[in-house]
Amino acid sequence: MAGAIIEKMSTKKLVLFVFFILLFQIFSILVGALISPSPTTAISYLATKCINFHRTRAWLMPWGSNRCQQVHSFDDPLAKTLDANDIVFAVHVPLPNTEMSPWFQYMLAVLQFDIAFKMINQIEDDVVITIDARLAYRDDMTSEWTTKFHSVEQRPLRCTFAVSKTYENEGRFYHCDPIPFMELGSVAHKYFLMNLRLPVNDTMNVGIGEIKDIHVVGIHQNGGFTKVWISMKTVFSPWISVATVWYWYRIRILARPPVLLEKVIFALGLSMAFLDMPVEWLSMGFEWTWMLLFEDAQQCALYSVLFCFWIIFCGEHLMDQRQRNLLSAYWWQVGLVVFGSSVLLIFDLSERGVRLSNPFYSVWASESRSKVAVSFIIVAGISVCLYFFSLCRMVHCVFRTISGKMQQLPTMPETRRLRYKGIIFRFKFLMLATLTCAALTIIFFILNQVSEGHWHWGDYTLQVHSAFLTGIYGMWNLYVFTIIFLYAPSHKHNGKKSGDTQHTDMTDKPESQETQLTCGEQGPTEVYRITGKVAEE
Repeated sequence: MAGAIIEKMSTKKLVLFVFFILLFQIFSILVGALISPSPTTAISYLATKCINFHRTRAWLMPWGSNRCQQVHSFDDPLAKTLDANDIVFAVHVPLPNTEMSPWFQYMLAVLQFDIAFKMINQIEDDVVITIDARLAYRDDMTSEWTTKFHSVEQRPLRCTFAVSKTYENEGRFYHCDPIPFMELGSVAHKYFLMNLRLPVNDTMNVGIGEIKDIHVVGIHQNGGFTKVWISMKTVFSPWISVATVWYWYRIRILARPPVLLEKVIFALGLSMAFLDMPVEWLSMGFEWTWMLLFEDAQQCALYSVLFCFWIIFCGEHLMDQRQRNLLSAYWWQVGLVVFGSSVLLIFDLSERGVRLSNPFYSVWASESRSKVAVSFIIVAGISVCLYFFSLCRMVHCVFRTISGKMQQLPTMPETRRLRYKGIIFRFKFLMLATLTCAALTIIFFILNQVSEGHWHWGDYTLQVHSAFLTGIYGMWNLYVFTIIFLYAPSHKHNGKKSGDTQHTDMTDKPESQETQLTCGEQGPTEVYRITGKVAEE
């Protein structure tokens, strides 16, 4: 019977293989730390207060030859004669003498209000601000603006006033939380124009205080980071795809049917190849607003298969696992993974799915939707923590099983004892690498929501978040490739061993101790087979 490469490969070759894997891992981290810029850039735009006497739907430019009639401050005499409905806040993205690029991949917009305190016009509790938002685009400075989206949105206005509310403190500004405003899944045009109105009547935009200015913070992915990210995908995609096809070919030519572990390894390779697809190259020439949703689906697929693989990988090496080679034996662990993934997918579809037709939509626009979104995130986080505790318990059981098996080694002949010690050591090392990969993946899942930080070291600026992103992505690919390669059937057969070894193997199992083996005996590795032996009782 042919074993796996992990137990057939010579120690020298295996050490060399691990060395090159670590070298590629270090290179993945250094690419993000020293070559790639920060993943995102945030630019603050001060909205220009344009006057629209006739309240038309014409597009108002904040600067340039066709700039609108402006009021610089609401304290100006002209502003005193205007109605609030005559004011349009105009923002041009990007700044003058620059242009947007498809390399930016996406664009987010966050609103920040400057609101002055007035005794007769205070911000009420639980107030909601209504925004009439319009977005247009063009690809040169002379053509007309083309309307892209128009929507009337509501957002909760949460502000605090640090000092006492007295006449002496009039004119001081509230501290208001940033308001999520817009998300574009594609930056296919060079110039964008936002026109924002705050319509006022007896029931709308009442109790929002005295607004002085509106700042729009535009956030987009850095073009340099996009180039690094797509380049890594372009390198890893054919590598993992070829390795997955090669692995399944080696499985199919075996005389036995594939076991559950081998099927899950194949699924792991497919999910990694799916994530590695460099479809971003095609998005450079097409306005694919669904790219963010597609990327989330790619990651969700990898998370699901990766988490299921770790559970099955550990479970199939447990000596007390009687229901071997059956997916139903892991129903609650796999169910937990599927449930957590489904919760995240529903949350993602509820926001980014709607944004395909309305980029101004946000689940955080109301208190009820915000609570539901937070509940989904909390439930998914609890599921991930429960999963990791379960995985740690299973790894502990696997190590205990292997330790029990090692107690029998001193009674074996020296040749067989050394062979089993080497196989068990390799398996333990791979199991520790698996646990490390699982821990880093879960940490990445949590810290991915945190804004990037920077460490300054001498003349170099280490982009910690970029290094973490490229490092984790490289780790996933290298780990999957390692599993595929080491667990692929080897072309070396036990039949090539000396007759003495075969003889000792036979004499080590006297007839009185012979056991009835489950189907797990026909497994990919020797460790898989010896830990799957179950005596008939």
